[in-house]
Formats: sequence, C-alpha cells, structure tokens
Amino acid sequence: MQSTDLGNKESGKIWHRKPSPATRDGIIVNIIHNTSDYHPKVLRFLNVAFDGTGDCLIAGDHQGNIYVFDLCGNRFNLVQRTAQACTALAFNLRRKSEFLVALADYSVKCFDTVTKELVSWMRGHESSVFSISVHASGKYAITTSSDTAQLWDLDTFQRKRKLNIRQSVGIQKVFFLPLSNTILSCFKDNSIFAWECDTLFCKYQLPAPPESSSISYKVFAVTRDGRILAAGGKSNHLHLWCLEARQLFRIIQMPTKVRAIRHLEFLPDSFDAGSNQVLGVLSQDGIMRFINIQTCKLLFEIGSLDEGISSSVISPHGRYIASILENGSLNIYSVQALTQEINKPPPPLVKVIEDLPKNKLSSSDLKMKVTSGRVQQPAKSRESKIQTRILKQDLTGNFESKKNELPDGLNKKRLQILLKGYGEYPTKYRMFIWRSLLQLPENHTAFSSLIDKGTHVAFLNLQKKYPIKSRKLLRVLQRTLSALAHWSVIFSDTPYLPLLAFPFVKLFQNNQLICFEVIATLIMNWCQHWFEYFPNPPINILSMIENVLAFHDKELLQHYINHDITSQLYAWPLLETVFSEVLTREEWLKLFDNIFSNHPSFLLMTVVAYNICSRAPLLNCNLKDDFEFFFHHQNNLDINVVIRQVYHLMETTPTAIHPDSMLHVFVALTKGQYPVFNQYPKFIVDYQTQERERIRNDELDYLRERQTVEDMQAEVDQQRVEDEAWYQKQELLRKAEETRREMLLQEEERMIQQRQRLAAVKRELKIKEMHLDAVRRRFLKLQQDQREMELRRLDDEIGRKNLTQNQEAVAKEMRADADAYRRKVDLEEHMFHKLIEAGEVQSQKTQKWKEAEGKEFDLRSAKKASALSDASRKWFLKQEINAAVEHADNLCHKVSLNRRAVEWDTSGPNLIKKVRNLRQRLTAQARHRCQTPHLLAT
Repeated sequence: MQSTDLGNKESGKIWHRKPSPATRDGIIVNIIHNTSDYHPKVLRFLNVAFDGTGDCLIAGDHQGNIYVFDLCGNRFNLVQRTAQACTALAFNLRRKSEFLVALADYSVKCFDTVTKELVSWMRGHESSVFSISVHASGKYAITTSSDTAQLWDLDTFQRKRKLNIRQSVGIQKVFFLPLSNTILSCFKDNSIFAWECDTLFCKYQLPAPPESSSISYKVFAVTRDGRILAAGGKSNHLHLWCLEARQLFRIIQMPTKVRAIRHLEFLPDSFDAGSNQVLGVLSQDGIMRFINIQTCKLLFEIGSLDEGISSSVISPHGRYIASILENGSLNIYSVQALTQEINKPPPPLVKVIEDLPKNKLSSSDLKMKVTSGRVQQPAKSRESKIQTRILKQDLTGNFESKKNELPDGLNKKRLQILLKGYGEYPTKYRMFIWRSLLQLPENHTAFSSLIDKGTHVAFLNLQKKYPIKSRKLLRVLQRTLSALAHWSVIFSDTPYLPLLAFPFVKLFQNNQLICFEVIATLIMNWCQHWFEYFPNPPINILSMIENVLAFHDKELLQHYINHDITSQLYAWPLLETVFSEVLTREEWLKLFDNIFSNHPSFLLMTVVAYNICSRAPLLNCNLKDDFEFFFHHQNNLDINVVIRQVYHLMETTPTAIHPDSMLHVFVALTKGQYPVFNQYPKFIVDYQTQERERIRNDELDYLRERQTVEDMQAEVDQQRVEDEAWYQKQELLRKAEETRREMLLQEEERMIQQRQRLAAVKRELKIKEMHLDAVRRRFLKLQQDQREMELRRLDDEIGRKNLTQNQEAVAKEMRADADAYRRKVDLEEHMFHKLIEAGEVQSQKTQKWKEAEGKEFDLRSAKKASALSDASRKWFLKQEINAAVEHADNLCHKVSLNRRAVEWDTSGPNLIKKVRNLRQRLTAQARHRCQTPHLLAT
C-alpha cells in the first residue's frame, strides 16, 4: 500500500510508482495531510465527492483546504482555501470544472477548479448544510440542513423553493432520484415523500413500515435506475423499498456485530442497466460490508477495527471507492481488486428475513429467525488473526497472565513498555488504545435507555453556570451529565462533575457512548472513595496525598501548614478538574496515557508529583490567593518531569502509606448493563433528596401562594385603577357641569346686555325717525317747488310757440317736453340718491337692521311722492292737450284736429308708461342698495 503525504505542496503526484492493490484490502493509495509547522499536526479530511466521469474527485479537510485528485492523470492540485471546514461537497455539475462546497458558516459556495475563482455565493441556511444533491442534468441542486431544504437553480444560482418543517420533526435527507425528475424527502419521523421537481407536487408517500421491524431511518441509498430505496438506522436491519410499487418488499438482517448503520451506497455495475445489486453498508465499527441484495451474500468488506471508516463515496462507474478513515486520512480502493474473489461462492452471512408478497404486507410475514454460525470470509478479518495468535500461544504455553491481556489482541505490559519508551501513545492509535485499556463494553442499549430519559432536572440550567461557546459541546456535556445522573443519583448533586467530565466530553464529543463509558470507568476506578464524605471533599483521599507529600517533601508540607494551606487547596482542585485547568491538551493527553496504563493510585501520586515539581514557586508564595491562582491556572512545568516523578513516587513510597494498598485494582464496566454505583453515604443522599423534594414542594406551594397573592394583588390593583378612573370621571363631570353653569350665567349676562343695547338702539332709531320726518317734509316741499317752476317754464314755452306751426313743429314741441320731463326725472333721481346717501351716513352711526327699515320707509314715501307727481303730471298734460286742441280748432279744419287728438292720445300713454318704468328701476336700485344692511341687521 502506497501512502502519500500532501504536506504543504499545492500540486504533485498521487503515487510515485504504479499502484498494485492487493486483493486483501484493495487499497490503491492512502492520502494523508500533515503540516510541517513548528507544531506538526494532522489535517483531517472531512468530505469527498467524485465528478461525473468517476476519474476525478475532490476532498476537503477541516481547515478548508480543497484538493482535486485526478486518478487517471495521477495528479493532485490545491484548488481553494476556504479557511473554514467544509460540511458537504458536490462535483457533478453541468459545468464540469465547477463544484459546490457547504461551509461551516452555513453558506454554500461554487468554485471553479481551473480558474480557482469564486463563481457564486449562496446563502439562506440557518444551520449546517450536511447534504448536497445535484440533478442528473446538473441544472438544479438541493442543499439540506437539519431544519430546511432549499432548491437552487445552478444557472442563475438563485433559490427557487424552500422546504420548511416543524422543528420537532427534522429532516434526515432530501435528494434527487437518479435519472428522474423526482425529489425524495426523508424525515426523522420515518415519513418519506416523493415530489415533482418542477411543480413540487407530492407524487406519493411511502407507507409506514411494520411495527415489529420499525427502525428510525438515518441513512438512505437508491439504485441508479431509481427503483429500489435502501434505508437503515440504529439497527442491524435493512429495509428495501420498491418505489414503483411503493411498498416494503424485503428486510435484510446484518450480522450481530452490526448494531447501527452509518452509511449506505449502491455499487454501480456497467452491465446491470442501473438495477444495482451490490449494496455497501458502513456500520458503527468502521467496516463497510458489501452485500448482494438478491442472494444476501457478503461479497467483500473494507476497513477494519484499527482503521475504521467514517464516510465513503463510490465513483459513478463503480471502479473506485474513496473512504475517509476515522484518523482523518483518505483511502482510495480499487473495486476490481476487491471483487476478484466474488466468483468464489461464500456461504451467506446475511440472510433475507422474508420476501413480501406483492399483494399484502403483514408483520408476521416479515419475521424469521436468522441462522447463526460464523462463515469464512474471502478476506481474513482481524478477529480471525487474533484467534490464530492466541491458539499458537496456547500450544507453546508461553502466554502472559490473563490480567495483562486486553481486547483486540493488545497486551498491557507491552503497552506500558512502549509508553515508558516514548512517553505517550501514538496520536493515531491513542483512542483505540484507551478503549482497550479501559475495556469499554460499548453497551449501546443501556446507554440509549439512559439517554432516552432526557435531560436531568439538575442540569437543565447548565449553560448559566458553565457558559460554553460551542452549542454542540454544551449539548453533549448536558447529555453525558444527565446520563451519569440517571445512572446514579449522587451525580445529580456532585458540584464538580461538570469539571471532571468536560475534558473527556471535549475529546469524545463525536462519540457520546465512549465518552460516557470512559467517565464511568474513571469514576469507578480512579475516583474510589471520593464520595464517602459526600457532600464534602474526600478527606480520606486527601489524607493519603498529604501523607505521601509529608514523606517525600516535609519542607513543602510545613510551608503549607505555616500559611494555613490545606489539601483542599493544593490537591483537591487538581483532582476535581483531573488536571485540565493546569495542563494543555497535549500535556493532558500524555498524562492520561500514563494514568490509564497504571494502577488507580497513579492519579493520586500525580497530585503529589505536581506539587513536588512546583515546590520552588510554591515556597515563594505567601498569600492564599497566590496558592489558589497557582492551582487553577497553567504553569511553566514540564509534564515529562512530572510523569517521571510519579513513577519514582510509585516505586519509593512505603507500603504503609502507599495509596495502592487502599485502592482496589482496575475493574472494567460490565457488559450488557452498567454496574450499580452506590459507593456513597446513601442516607445523606437520600436525606438531601428528601430535603430537595421537600424544598421543591415548599417552593411549589410558595409559588402557588405567590401566584394567588399576585392574582389577588392584580385584582386589587385593577379595582383600584377602575375606582380611580370612576372618581376621575365623576370629577370631570362635576367640572363640566360647573363650566356649563358658568357659561349659562355668562350667556344670561350677555343677553341682558344685548337687550339693553337693543333698547338703546330702538330709542336712537325713534329719534332718527323723527328727524327723517322733517327731512321728508322738506323733500316734498322741494319737489312741489320744482313742479311749480317746471309748470311756469312750460307756460312760458307754450306761450312762445306758434300755434300756427305744422304737425312737425308740434311733434318737436312734444319731444322737447319729453326731454324736459326726463331731465326732471333725472333731477328727482339725483335728489333721491342724495337722500339715500344721507340715509347711509346716518345708518353707519346706528344699527344696520334699523337703518334698513328707515330706508324702506323712505322708499315707500318716495313711491307715494312719485305717485302724486305722476298724477299731477297726467293732469297737467291732459290740460295742455285740451288747451292745444281748443287752440287748434281755431286754426285748422276739423279733420286735422281729429288726427292730432288721436296722435296725442297715443303718445300720452307711452310717455306715462316710460315714466313708470323709470320709477320702477329707481325703486329696484334703491332696494338693492338697502338689501345688504338689512341682512346684516337680521
């Protein structure tokens, strides 16, 4: 097997000699990425994806470096540095050089592998995107997070649709069916829906599986022709659905070693027309087993317990398998090398429980026992190797004692020799060695039952006391502490339990079962007798530490005594935090490599060694605050020196005060169910529990009473507010009534004043009326004088006229008379206007409405005067006509006299009519002028 380290290179060859994968493992090349910085470290690959051809793949690590591996050209290139971890990848877009990457900031970006430039940036998710599915045409893509799925148009990089669901349901996966226009959505409640891509019309929903074989679906896989859906979860059962018939047609039971299925993927074949028959099943043990879903035979497997697989992807043409191992490296397998032994018919390792009839589905038809018995596999597993080695040891009789034998073929003595030589275990195998040293049983069922009890009431408000930035880390810590509290009631009251568990939670946050069992094993063995003085610190343990310190460094202990520093200050902070506050991550891991490899008393000796190695700064401390600061912060201390000192103390401490004489040897957790933990004063815990229950009941009673009092107070406040509002309303009504009374009084006073002014105006009008009568008499006398003067003037004109003039002369005289009359009328009108103006001057001094009445009275008087003048004028004209006729009789003959009489009769009425019209116009003008004051007065 070839191995390639990318290092700091941006491009290079994938392998340096022609790969020749072995039939046993089929590995073409193992790709790792180590940095060559001052502190070298391994950059773990997180995701991998093939392109449409299957000869090229991209992979991203946890620092955001994205590499393209050309398997045909034997080249790799660094195409992008995103500076943040990628959570999903897709490389089968319409434009072959582009790929999609989902990042830790919940965004999705599109990059070009040739230009290495950003093509588009798509945002919209509020949680991490864990899946990207691309349509067969490469035009659309679906990005899926835990709370939503979004459909994107890859031509415009615009979001077309968004699938929102209730938070209680959750999304497992949303993806396109191959070679179709159908979207399949799978939810956490095991409901599966099929949707039309263009219209998002729901085509169908798969029925619920039988209750007897119901599992919580976690992973899914579909054949290339889109006819069969495989679903699995936290069980060793596989469900095969026929999407055309929309029913469950087969249930496959995997071996008993398989307890949970982490990934499913069909292996394509060029000759099966898309109806794939080989299914890859990745289980919790890191081994991916490939089975035939028709014959239910195990064909081959990849991965091992030492180098477990975390995720795997198969190329579209089925030639390569790219797997990311748990150690962060990338393995590329040759399917051709792995399938060379397929033609040898192996006996079935997995078996069909029962094929369902096409007409109905029943739970009894699904159930069938699976035959037991181990079957030889084409490739030898590690377990078979271990058994062979043990058999050889039995034959020779040269094997070590049973207590040094560990699971998975490890030997504790050899590990201790390795640890003393190198100071620590290899980072790559540390977790595996720890699991073997602690002999973790991995009780999935028992742990699940503890987790299913939910969050313990003691840790509901954990984030308030321990505000951890990472929500995932806080959630894992809360679940682990709750599981411990459900396991033993004392842990719900242990105040330092979060400090004790936090470093292990941070280390095993991706595997909560291992985290719980490591902490439980630590408490069972390295925390012996810690809870005998509960709720006080373990005085007996601290006394052991003090005795050892007194034997090896009396001066330091005397310094502690002189400054009143007890073991609760210089030993207990180190124990309750398991040195996580005073050591870095690398130092802490190195220390616990030694702690887990030795007797439980090694932890107590480490506390003494830490104090002895720090004696120089501690002897210079005189204040209690300085000691507290020293044992709660990291110090400039070489952990290798401390570990050597611990081994020295373990060897040189007398048996009488050695802690190993008081602590029993290591005892592993039992398989199946966890042991009962009751190493604590039960009566104190029960008393505290009773007291806590009593306090809780009292608090509930108090809360109920307080709620009742608050309700009563609220009612009283409401009543008081209503009363205040009623009083305010009454006060406003009283003030309004007083205001109205004042207004009425003021109105009455104003009316009295108006009546007084009106009476005064009436008196003034009467006085003015008396003055107007005198003016009227003068006006009538003036008119009479004018008429007399006019009569005298007419007499003079008539006397001068020659009676002997012809008819035209007479007519001229009549016109002259008419003109004279019109002048008289104008003069009358002029006088009338003067009178009106005089009246207006007088009316400005008085009220307008009384003035209008006076003007109307004057107008009526003027009308009477005009009528009298009209009558006198008629009489005068009639006299003139009679005189003219008599005079004409003496001069003209009778015929002409009659004609002239007729003419005078006709012209007289016309003249009178004109005079009347003129008088009417004058009257109308006078009324119009008097109208405005009259209206103002009213």
